[in-house]
Amino acid sequence: MSGTTTGAEAAAPATVTATRLRRGTLPLLAAVWVATRVVMLILLARDGSDPLGVGGVAREVYELYFGWYGVLLDGAFPPADPLWQYPPAAGPVILAPGLVPGASYFQAFVALALVADAAVALLLVRAGRRSGCSLQGALLWVCGLPLLLHLPLARYDVQVTAFAVASLLALPGVTRRIGHRRARSTRSCSPRAWSAIAGACAAIGALIKVWPALVLLGTPPGRTTRTAWVSAAATAAGLLLLLAALFAHPFGFLSGQSGRGVQIESLGGTALTLARLAGGPGEMRYRYGAVEFVGPYVPLVATGCLVLTVLALAALVGWRIRAARYGQWTTATAYDAALCAVLLFTVTSRVISPQYLIWLLGLAAVCLTSRATSQRRVAVLVAAAAAVSALAYPVLYAEVMAGTWTGFLVMLVRNGLLVAAAVLSWNGLWSATTRPGETDQIVTKATIHE
Repeated sequence: MSGTTTGAEAAAPATVTATRLRRGTLPLLAAVWVATRVVMLILLARDGSDPLGVGGVAREVYELYFGWYGVLLDGAFPPADPLWQYPPAAGPVILAPGLVPGASYFQAFVALALVADAAVALLLVRAGRRSGCSLQGALLWVCGLPLLLHLPLARYDVQVTAFAVASLLALPGVTRRIGHRRARSTRSCSPRAWSAIAGACAAIGALIKVWPALVLLGTPPGRTTRTAWVSAAATAAGLLLLLAALFAHPFGFLSGQSGRGVQIESLGGTALTLARLAGGPGEMRYRYGAVEFVGPYVPLVATGCLVLTVLALAALVGWRIRAARYGQWTTATAYDAALCAVLLFTVTSRVISPQYLIWLLGLAAVCLTSRATSQRRVAVLVAAAAAVSALAYPVLYAEVMAGTWTGFLVMLVRNGLLVAAAVLSWNGLWSATTRPGETDQIVTKATIHE
C-alpha cells in the first residue's frame, strides 16, 4: 500500500538524527577534554598548595620515577629498592620520557600521560561512533578522569589503561542477531587479526601492571578466545625474553610484593582504622611506598584479603565455564567481564591506591560504548568513587594517615561505593550471560565467528 511505511524507511530519519547528534557531540567532547586537562595541569603546578592537601602527587615522578630512570639507563632494574614492585615492561615506560627532546623528565612524563589520555578518548570516540554503539563511554572518560584531580598526570596508570582499552576495543565485532537480520563487523582486517591485536595489547599492559591480563576473561568462546589468548601468551613470552636480555634483575619485583601489608586505603585498612578508633591496637607506618598498618591483627586481615581474592578468582572462572556452556554472549560481555574482574580484584586487594580508579574509569567507559552493557549503574558508582578518592588523596590525606574519624568516614564512603559497584557488576554480568532468554544483541555459539 502506498500509505504504508516500511521499518527501514521509519528508521532512516532516526539514523540521520543520531548521526547529526554524534557529529555535534564531538566538538563539545574535544572542548571539554582541553578545558579539563588545562585545569588538571594547573592543579599539578600547584601541587602541595591549599586546598590540595598534603601534596606529594608530583614528587613521585621527579623523585621516585626519575631515580629509577637513572638505574634503568645503566641496564638493570632496581634490584635493592623495595618500592620497585612492577613487572619488567614498566621499565620502558619509565625510560620513555627520556626520549622526548627539549623537556625535563617531569615535563616529558606529563606530556606522555596526556598523549595516552587523548589516545584513550579517541579510541572510545571511534568505538562510540559505530552503528549501535554510544559515545557515553567517551563522555565518562573525558569528564570522569578529572574527578581524580591532577593525580592521573603524575602516574603511569593512564598508559596502562590505554593498553587495556585498546585490547577490549580491538576484539572483533562478532556476528549478532538483530531481529531476522545479521550484522557483521565492517572492519578491514580479519577477525583473527583483531583478536591477535587484542591479545598483544593485553599482554603488554599486563607486563607493565599485571591487571590488564584480566581483560581477556570475557572473550567469546571459540576462535576469538583461542587467538587472543595465544597471542597474549606469545607476546608476553617474547617481551619477557627481550627485556631479560636487555636488563639485569627483570624478576626482582616478585620479592617486593611478598612483604606487603595492609594499606590504610584498602577495605581491610578501613576495618583496622575503625578498630583503632575504638581503642584497638595497631599503628601506621610508611612501607613499600604506602602507609600501611602494623600490629597484631594485620596478618589476619592480610590473609583474609588473599582468601577473598582467591574466591573472587574461583567465582570468575566458574562464571566463565557456566556462561560458555549456556552460550549467551552479548556484544558487551567481554567489556562487562573485564570491569567486573578488575573490580573484584580491587576490592579484595590489600592495597587500593587512588590511581586504581583510573583503571576502573577506563573499563567502565569501554562498557558504556555498548548499548548492551549491564554495567551502567556500576559506571555511575565508579565515577562517584573517583570523586571521593580525590578527597581521600590528596585533599584529606593527612586525616586518613592520622586515622581520624574524618579520614575513616571518607575511606568508608569510597570503599563502600567500590564494594557496591563490585556487587552490582557481578550481578549484572551473571544475569546477562547465564540465564536463558532472548536479548536484542545475544550472541550464541552458532553465530560466533568460527
